[in-house]
Amino acid sequence: MAEALYGENGFYTSAGAPRRNFRTSAHASPLWATAIWTLARRVDEALGSPESFTVVDVGAGGGELLNALSALVPRTWSLVGVDLAPRPEGLDPGVRWSDITPDGIDGLIIANELLDVVPVDVVERIDGMPRQVEVTPAGEEEIAGLVTGRDAQWLSTWWPLMEDGDRAEIGWARDDLWRELTGRLRRGVAAAIDYAADPAHDLAGTMTGYRDGRQVDPVPDGSCDITAHVVFNSLVEADDVVMSQRDALLTLGLTASPPSYDGDPTSYLSELAASGEAAELLDPDGLGGFTWLLHGVDISPVKIMGV
Repeated sequence: MAEALYGENGFYTSAGAPRRNFRTSAHASPLWATAIWTLARRVDEALGSPESFTVVDVGAGGGELLNALSALVPRTWSLVGVDLAPRPEGLDPGVRWSDITPDGIDGLIIANELLDVVPVDVVERIDGMPRQVEVTPAGEEEIAGLVTGRDAQWLSTWWPLMEDGDRAEIGWARDDLWRELTGRLRRGVAAAIDYAADPAHDLAGTMTGYRDGRQVDPVPDGSCDITAHVVFNSLVEADDVVMSQRDALLTLGLTASPPSYDGDPTSYLSELAASGEAAELLDPDGLGGFTWLLHGVDISPVKIMGV
């Protein structure tokens, strides 16, 4: 999975891969950037509007969120995109681009659909014991060795396999990355936004692939995205906030209420389009079904989100 996504010819090391192959909240509507802007303003105010305030988009892809934010945020703020892919063409020149998350951040870190593409190992219970599943670049699987060490400890704690044939994805590498990211904050909030795994119901695991907007087998040959849902329970710490994207966006002021016609057809059509875009972001069976995890350093995400 690591080689297929981030190797020399990996899916994410080529420019523009996300936009070509799947649709994120940042692609769906400029209302997404408006909501993130509202979140950033709340964090800035909670910090007392420091002289230096930074918004970091980790896994920034094509820079869509940052481009939209560049037209909204004060010029005194810093915007940073972090990604292994090269700097996107057309990105606002005021946005910094790096393959390393900066340290000592006062501000907001956004990790939208980042953790689901941190490589994981798949395991399956065979004869009462969890065993590793190996796969060739052609997608052929075979059952390998027993799960041991840290893998076994994480599995027994967060995703125990109850019956033979059950599968799971071992997520401690995601836990490590998330805590490394939150450790980059000096003061502020980090938000992880992803589809959540439910070990009690995802008995076949969640790993899948996407190519050209279609779900495909997760063949690790570099031709498709390979993704697996995130076990948020292993990430949560005391005082964190966990909520659905729908609830988070509603809290940040997004609404999908249909407009009333006031006699101006141009204005009505524009408001109607915005209502439709908001509905897509809020749809509990679609993008609204994402889970948000907010972690604060020196400020309370509970107060930020008003929950």
